[in-house]
Amino acid sequence: MKKLLFVGLAILLLMPVVASAQNAFDGTWKIDLKKAEFPKKPDVYLLQNGMYQCKTCVPPIDIKADGQDQKVIGHPYFDSMAIKVVNDHEIEETDKKNGKTVATSTTTVSSDGNTVMFSFSDSSNTNADPVTGKGEEIRVAKGPAGSHAISGSWRTTKLENMSDNGLMWTYKVSGDELTMTTQTGQSYTAKLNGAQAPMKGDPGTTSVSVKMMGKSTLEETDYRDGKAIGVAKMVVAPDGKTLKLMVDDKLHGTKTEFTAMKQ
Repeated sequence: MKKLLFVGLAILLLMPVVASAQNAFDGTWKIDLKKAEFPKKPDVYLLQNGMYQCKTCVPPIDIKADGQDQKVIGHPYFDSMAIKVVNDHEIEETDKKNGKTVATSTTTVSSDGNTVMFSFSDSSNTNADPVTGKGEEIRVAKGPAGSHAISGSWRTTKLENMSDNGLMWTYKVSGDELTMTTQTGQSYTAKLNGAQAPMKGDPGTTSVSVKMMGKSTLEETDYRDGKAIGVAKMVVAPDGKTLKLMVDDKLHGTKTEFTAMKQ
């Protein structure tokens, strides 16, 4: 009888720890872009002689810059791109999939050539309203002589005015499973032991795996057709109000850090 009582007491004592491990992530989180640490690796573009290249895109893009839809291969979110040269410091981009516009952006180089300002509307990965926003990049290296001002290497330094649907997600832990949902229509329910589970609503991510490492750390690996394309490590602060999100983008070879606030 004493042994059974001891075992029962031990279980009761452990329950708050388990609940804490589960509930640390439960709820809706929103990224604070003012606290973001963007990749050090630059984006590289070349616009010259009527051709546009995105050398750091995966796979790289090399198309005519004539404002007309150009076919691109290997990009799950779009299958054509049009680059319109507005003037010697500005371009407009339109991405389509199956003939439907899924993203537009305007990119403008400052008069001194050292800063890029861009704005975008992107529905390539959403089943709801498009994600909108704007940002800045600073020049790391110049393009070749005679090329458009957009040419060269650029590093992102700022994202702002981004719509909430691109910044928020919700977690719910139930037993040994984690469910994730977003306002743009992505979702999954995965075991917390690292087993792969299908991702729904994302053309570029086919499955995910998640591991709970202690009561406040979670690691998610994203896969495309069985190949790991990104790893996100999330750590909830002791007060349970903030979350540090560290993203290792395996496709582009970049790392980004975000801070998210529980809503």
